[in-house]
Amino acid sequence: MNALPVSVVIVSRDRPESLTWCLTGVAGLRYPNFEVIVVADPSGCDAVREAGFAPRVKLIEYDRPNIAAARNLGLAQAAGEVVAFIDDDAVPEPMWLHHLTAPFDNDDVAAAGGFVRGRNGISFQWKARMVDSCGRAEPLRVDEARPTVLHPAPGQAIKTEGTNMAVRRSALLRLGGFDPRYHFYLDETDLNLRLATGGYATAIVPLAQVHHAYAASPRRKANRAVQSLREIGASWAVFLHTHCSAAQRVQRWQEVQNEERERLDDQVVRGLLREAQAGELLVGLLEGYSEGETRTAGSVAIAQAGDAFRRFDGAAGPAVVLAGRIWQARALRRKARARVKKGETVSLFLFGPSTRFHKVCLTRDGVWEQNGGLFGRSERNQNVFQMVGFRARVAREVAQVAPVRGLDGEA
Repeated sequence: MNALPVSVVIVSRDRPESLTWCLTGVAGLRYPNFEVIVVADPSGCDAVREAGFAPRVKLIEYDRPNIAAARNLGLAQAAGEVVAFIDDDAVPEPMWLHHLTAPFDNDDVAAAGGFVRGRNGISFQWKARMVDSCGRAEPLRVDEARPTVLHPAPGQAIKTEGTNMAVRRSALLRLGGFDPRYHFYLDETDLNLRLATGGYATAIVPLAQVHHAYAASPRRKANRAVQSLREIGASWAVFLHTHCSAAQRVQRWQEVQNEERERLDDQVVRGLLREAQAGELLVGLLEGYSEGETRTAGSVAIAQAGDAFRRFDGAAGPAVVLAGRIWQARALRRKARARVKKGETVSLFLFGPSTRFHKVCLTRDGVWEQNGGLFGRSERNQNVFQMVGFRARVAREVAQVAPVRGLDGEA
């Protein structure tokens, strides 16, 4: 099939280092026909220039804390047939766009979402979910080896995550883009419900994977300790008044308050917050809800693409594997960095003589590194002890990531 032209939109605020890491991952994509649009605050724009990415991307400076409005600015500059979204604190697996765009061969499909891995690079934060008109999300069972195209029932939508989703540009424009009343949170869920109401199908694509680091922000610390719930409260007010019936709205808002209270109580127990802080955060949630009720909907004008498609050249070399014992790490990492600079996709496996759990990360040099004990588990549902030899372990781990990494073989 021909590779659809894709515009990748990245919104960034207050996280220049994360943005650079994200762009390092995007630069390793194994897809022949995409452009990159970065909508960032001044510090983010400076980081893009300092890292040398500026000539390769469409760079838009935007210094307001409104993710929906920022995504609309990216959409206005998008010249691709499909617009893909990823957060600035996430990196895509090399075959991300290859898998994420495949369902768009079906004319019924207007949106697609993939799976999201967490900080350890192994466990999943999100897989497939369904969401109802009051914002209640439930797990959805799908085939984890291939895309599933879904037409939700009335009052429901297929949930996609803003850090790993793609939408036909024509459908986005027809729906008016993202609703700027959602400064943060629920903006993509609102879009999901509007897509469902419009009769569009959404595909869940398990092999379209990104790794989400949950970087610190004004709303949470690096350890995930909550710092503010005001915008979450405001977004819930907009969402419930837009989608949830008046008969269910009060009950659902109470459920949300209970859920947030449980989250804060857990953080108090774990020592991440003091009880007084938790109380202040809940007050902020209520104040945010009251403020959100005053946000009025307005028309959103999104122009046609301002510039022609600006192709971003991703990884052009082969995808290869390097593997060794942990005491060979320095030499192997040096070799891996050199090969990435040649345009190759490098997966580096480093095993020690232990049962240590495995971790996967994209290094700042663009190397996909997996390290852990030779006898330790990678997937978290495995036995704690894995009785296996070195070559067999490498082969098993390579087979596990080959579809998302585009691996050709061992170097």
